[in-house]
Amino acid sequence: MTETTLPTTGLRSSLRHIWRDQRVWLTSAVILVTLAVFDMPQAIDSAVFSANALLQTAPFLILSIAIAAWAGATGADNLIARAFTGAPLLMIGLGALAGGISPFCSCGVIPLIAALLAMGVPLSAVMAFWLASPIMDPSMFVLTAGVLDLEFAIAKTLAAIGLGAFGGMVVHLMMKGGAFADPLREGIGNGGCGGAKVRAPKPVAWRFWAEAERRAKFGKTALSTTLFLAKWLTLAFILESLMLAWIPAETVTAALGGEGLMPIVTATLVGVPAYLNGYAALPLVGGLIEQGMAPGAGLAFLVAGGVTSIPAAMAVWALARPQVFALYIGLSLTGAFASGLLFQLWSSVL
Repeated sequence: MTETTLPTTGLRSSLRHIWRDQRVWLTSAVILVTLAVFDMPQAIDSAVFSANALLQTAPFLILSIAIAAWAGATGADNLIARAFTGAPLLMIGLGALAGGISPFCSCGVIPLIAALLAMGVPLSAVMAFWLASPIMDPSMFVLTAGVLDLEFAIAKTLAAIGLGAFGGMVVHLMMKGGAFADPLREGIGNGGCGGAKVRAPKPVAWRFWAEAERRAKFGKTALSTTLFLAKWLTLAFILESLMLAWIPAETVTAALGGEGLMPIVTATLVGVPAYLNGYAALPLVGGLIEQGMAPGAGLAFLVAGGVTSIPAAMAVWALARPQVFALYIGLSLTGAFASGLLFQLWSSVL
């Protein structure tokens, strides 16, 4: 009985490991195969959309992956982590400011987020950076000013920094009560191990390529991070392509029109599932404002959608524990509504 049971148990265990390690790739494959069976043109469109989206984000992804791998191989991650130690409020403010002006997209910054959390950097400072980063960057500022106007671009930048600072403060207060001792998912990293690097830093070897062990660490980190991002972003972009194909823009327009408080509430909630992407959303919001939508509702839509867009949200889900993900979504919605309300009040005064 034992001899016949062991192979079966081993097979089940192997299948569980395969599913656990490859479930994201398998899910993407199942979606594309199902589309190919029932709607071949959409299957082709989704595959092409995902490939193009990956190519467009590739420069930021490559840069962030290289920085994360370089920091680990040289030991510069010690310096990065130490830069985030100190007065918590100051670190939260700096994290929010850095996120609001950094050129990284919401997906490209994930390797840096993982590295910071694994090194024991407080979640409060990291969350401030994390929330602010998807909303604004230098190119987005210029495009927002061109498509909408300079006032809107400045408001969106302030909303990004304000949301980051607000989120960081909430996390800081919760951490003082004992929450979020280990924010990363199992297998991605842990603050205890990384925290030792901060407490007992080792010398930095800037010429890491001169040592075989450090070269190997660079390659291993770069490969694992690339595979991690590739599988999650592929699935995210496939889902985004289906959302664009199956949710007409007219539906979004009808839901977000009008003035008053309710359009801001609606825009905040609708921004979660209906957000296209940072660049495609700007012309949509511009058209809605021309049709009578309040500017505050437009800002709430952009802020909520930017932080909770499918690629950004799935990246957070893949990296952090469910309670951190839930807080991330809650903070983004609260901050988006507050940003839209304040901008609407400001616009009405002027």
